[in-house]
Amino acid sequence: MNRWFGALLLAASILTGEGASAAPLSDSAVAQYSREAIFGTSARSAEAARAFAARGERDTVAVLTLASRFRRNSPPILQALSELTGEPIESWADAMLWQEAHPEVRPHPSFREIKVEVLRQIDPEFARFLGGEKSRPENMKIRLEEITWGGVAVDGIPSLDNPLLIPAEEAEYLLDDDLVFGIEIAGDARAYPLRIMGWHEMFNDVVGGVPLALAYCTLCGAGILYETQVSEGEDPLVFGSSGLLYRSNKLMFDRGTDSLWNQFTGRPVSGPLVESGIELKTRPVVITSWVKWRIQHPETKVLSLETGHNRDYGSGVVYKEYFASPELMFPTIVRNEERVSRKDYIFGVRTPGAARAWPMDAFTGGAVINDDVGGIAVVLVGDAATRTVRAFERGPHRFAMGEEANGLTGPGGLWPVGEDALTGPNGERLARIPGHISYWFAWDGYLGVASSLYPDPA
Repeated sequence: MNRWFGALLLAASILTGEGASAAPLSDSAVAQYSREAIFGTSARSAEAARAFAARGERDTVAVLTLASRFRRNSPPILQALSELTGEPIESWADAMLWQEAHPEVRPHPSFREIKVEVLRQIDPEFARFLGGEKSRPENMKIRLEEITWGGVAVDGIPSLDNPLLIPAEEAEYLLDDDLVFGIEIAGDARAYPLRIMGWHEMFNDVVGGVPLALAYCTLCGAGILYETQVSEGEDPLVFGSSGLLYRSNKLMFDRGTDSLWNQFTGRPVSGPLVESGIELKTRPVVITSWVKWRIQHPETKVLSLETGHNRDYGSGVVYKEYFASPELMFPTIVRNEERVSRKDYIFGVRTPGAARAWPMDAFTGGAVINDDVGGIAVVLVGDAATRTVRAFERGPHRFAMGEEANGLTGPGGLWPVGEDALTGPNGERLARIPGHISYWFAWDGYLGVASSLYPDPA
């Protein structure tokens, strides 16, 4: 009789979590508790959390982190996370930061299916990107546990595909100081206002005969212009916003294969193209004010308000509170804020051998900076007031601010600043280098020690 009584006590301890450390849970029990932690009643979720804490294995941190978000920071869940990590975990954000800092911790095998099921319940379309074998660790370039829901469904932030553009004189809705993404290729000048692009975060268009996508991540402040025709003779890739995030950066997807792509790197991270070796080629894009772009490019076309979507495209409306706040909307580690704060803007250039960032305040009042990136001599001309920076190769030359608004002083006299090159008095052309604006946290988070920061320490 005592033997049966002991067995009943053991079974009860497994169900309640008490004494579970003396009786390790089977994989099937961990899987069941994981489901209870997220989908069960409050009582059952608490029991699962206690069982995992008593078990003492960190492979359940991922599922508890997921549970902490969708159970609104349940105290038992947070308590279990604190015990397992050995650090005070007071919120889902704390748990996500701990996960990011500990890539050596692998989730329990049951986590993958549960994570996909949670996402599928939010929007069944998420299974297009992570269902089946796609979300297996060996089939991904990023960790599944670090992928988060961004608060919208697939295409909840709709891309603008071959959008309607109008002549500059018809764009009466734009204010002179509204910022635009400016692009010119082969004489084809286009302006894509940020007040519109903030609602769409992606366009697929053809400029100067070149198929392009502008991937604009409002969370990380980066608009990066990519060529979308990967191979000659093949149809260009067409991109959309997945509704998923990775380290406070959007994951875009291509509509042909449903592969997920890292917006910041232009590389696929899951799906059929994950092992393709593709890295999208970047093109120069500039942020400037509408009045400056219009003066420099009087024949420019500009986005029409007729986008086919019902949004408030008013000046300064989209993401107003986020842009004005020093805080992030989604958690990610901010490695280094000794010289630049997390949401300070920088201008960054990446070359095959190096990367470098220039804080936007280096261009306060308008500035010309002669510098180098990985042994390549560059000159940058910018103005912090309009978040404008253009970078060019400079060869053996050095430049200074010119007397004219759109020119630099260099060897022989005035060098006009074009969208594709600096042109000298003798016809010499110095090519423009692709670069882009970004919040510091995103640039440093993805490049870290691989990037230098201007100015170099004395």
